Amino acid sequence: MEEELRCVVCKQLFVNPVLLPCFHTLCLACALDTQVPSAAPLSANQTVVQVQVHHSATAHIQSQIHSSSASSAASTGSSSATESISSDQDQADKVSILSEADSGVICYTSSRPGSYAGTPNLQGLLFPPQGVGSSSYSLACPVCRKLVFFDENGARNLPTYRAMENIVDRFCEREALRCQMCETIPPKVASVMCEQCEIRYCEGCKELCHPARGPLKEHTLKRPRGSSQVRESICGDHTEPLTLYCSTCKIPTCSQCLAEQRHQSHDIQSIASMCKAQKTELSHNLQQLSEKARSTTEFIQRLKGMSDKVTDSCIEFERLVIEQCENLIRAINERREFLLDAIRMDKESKIRILKEQQLNCTGKLQQTTGLIQFCIEALKETDSAAFLQVGSMLINRVANTDMTWHQEVTNAAPRVSPIVDLTLDDASVLRAIDNLNFIQIKLPAAPQIIPDECSAENNSVTVAWQAPNSSHSFVQGYVLELDDGSGGEFTEVYCGKETICTVDGLHFNSMYNARVKAFNSAGEGEYSELIGLQTAEVAWFSFDPTLSLTPCSSMMFMNNNQTVTADGWEHCVALGSVGFSRGVHYWEFTIDKYTADTDPAFGVARIDVARDKMLGKDDKGFAMYVDKKRSWFQHNSMHERRVEGGIQTGSTIGVLLDLERHTLRFIVNEMPQGAVAFRDLYGVFYPAVSINRGVTLTLHSGLYAPHMDYH
Repeated sequence: MEEELRCVVCKQLFVNPVLLPCFHTLCLACALDTQVPSAAPLSANQTVVQVQVHHSATAHIQSQIHSSSASSAASTGSSSATESISSDQDQADKVSILSEADSGVICYTSSRPGSYAGTPNLQGLLFPPQGVGSSSYSLACPVCRKLVFFDENGARNLPTYRAMENIVDRFCEREALRCQMCETIPPKVASVMCEQCEIRYCEGCKELCHPARGPLKEHTLKRPRGSSQVRESICGDHTEPLTLYCSTCKIPTCSQCLAEQRHQSHDIQSIASMCKAQKTELSHNLQQLSEKARSTTEFIQRLKGMSDKVTDSCIEFERLVIEQCENLIRAINERREFLLDAIRMDKESKIRILKEQQLNCTGKLQQTTGLIQFCIEALKETDSAAFLQVGSMLINRVANTDMTWHQEVTNAAPRVSPIVDLTLDDASVLRAIDNLNFIQIKLPAAPQIIPDECSAENNSVTVAWQAPNSSHSFVQGYVLELDDGSGGEFTEVYCGKETICTVDGLHFNSMYNARVKAFNSAGEGEYSELIGLQTAEVAWFSFDPTLSLTPCSSMMFMNNNQTVTADGWEHCVALGSVGFSRGVHYWEFTIDKYTADTDPAFGVARIDVARDKMLGKDDKGFAMYVDKKRSWFQHNSMHERRVEGGIQTGSTIGVLLDLERHTLRFIVNEMPQGAVAFRDLYGVFYPAVSINRGVTLTLHSGLYAPHMDYH
């Protein structure tokens, strides 16, 4: 707040502050020093009018100031609230308490104005008045540079800023202006100040150090800044206290101004009530501003806390970076030792080979030298018969040695090169080190589905996507989600690093919507756009040998797993390659081979059906077994409802699984074989058949279901 209490010209605390029409403030002495003479004097009439107008302006401003400063006891709450703002909020206190609107009006007419309020006379403020009698002085506001024109009294016409005086006094009093001559600690509060000595004295030090005699008798003693003084606002025209307030003219008045009918038919209020209303409004505004200042203070504290967290985070991150770099250095050192060991091993291997070659050559040389010396001694033999006894042998031996010498020694070369024929490929490592940098892990962007690589086949769908285009998206994996094929909720079906996924075991004749999102250590990103994939309307499938064969099974599959036959007498169950849990499905079997002593069974089964029994012997199978003349429906070893009509070679058996009605029916040679065989089928069912020796049949899938009467 201290900045608000200092003059913009002298930079000192205000002394005799005056208020400019633009509501900026100067010390009276500074205003007098700043004003400059105008070109021509004002006429007497204009001078009087200007002074009168300024008197009205003075009364108006003094009333507003008085309303803010009087009754200090009543405004203790507001003052305390303002003064309680902490030092961290001093910047907020520097907001000027004065409006910078052009509220001051300087009129140059020959009659008293009816009101001081109204639109500012910018022409009068910015330019000197023209015509007879111009202003004597002008002053440019040091803050906003607006011009004010005065009569011969100059800046002394400006109203005293009483509120500023009181605030400065209270500020100085809070600053505890102490006696400058006291030896006690703390010094006593000063009671007087000498204008000539510019020293403050308490009562005791004044009598002791500044007696009113001798040369000091002529010095002027005054009350020091900050001493409490009670001031009363007086009407400038009648020297009477201002007790009323004209809401129309927006100026305070006295009772005599009202008696002179200056404010006839105007809205007159008690100055105390008007002051209370404005103080209430100001207090409310201050409360709102204080709330903003408090929230700003909390925000600053939060920023300071974040600064501490940034420091701690950076220290921890520096530690991690140092640790990572040390790990890299350690890995490089370990790799260096590995490479050096490889070089040493290569050196030892080459030296060993060279030594072996050297030993071989040395042995050969020793043998040859011995042979030469022996031959020389043989040549010295004088007994011809004795020489001829070994002469031919020596000739052949020397010739053979000469020949092998040429092959083994003369044309021999070192078995290894003395040069280390190795190259250290460090280019990729250097590139990696050059690219070693920080990455800011943010949530990854949405992946992009590749429609051309997506497909639906039978009851499975394949979804392919690519990584987000953003170079800043660090991806650790993807999550693929599918709905239920009916526009319901999405379910996660894949989580991993691959960018393509095939999902099997879906419903036929259903539209599945798929979406993908990427994730990293920061969290999961946004979903990709949806893609719809339609499964096949009818099921195409074959027998599945993996699901069907058991260690004791005697079945054989042919014709791309569309045909099955058996060699043994025991029944074996063959399952289809797809399972059904929803929709209407129909398939047929053609009897390619059949003998009278076998009973094949056709129907559906759960995945864990017993494979070494006739279909329907356990509670996992639902079947119709049939012979040449009739058939029965069988489930959990219970057979019932015999139906006339059997099969033979070339017959066709149809199976109709309706999972919308949860029923199973059979058709033999295009005719319904009885009524509904089984009801209340819920879950996943696989096409199934059980056969034994003497039966060969072929499966036909991808057929549309025939219309059946269920009533």
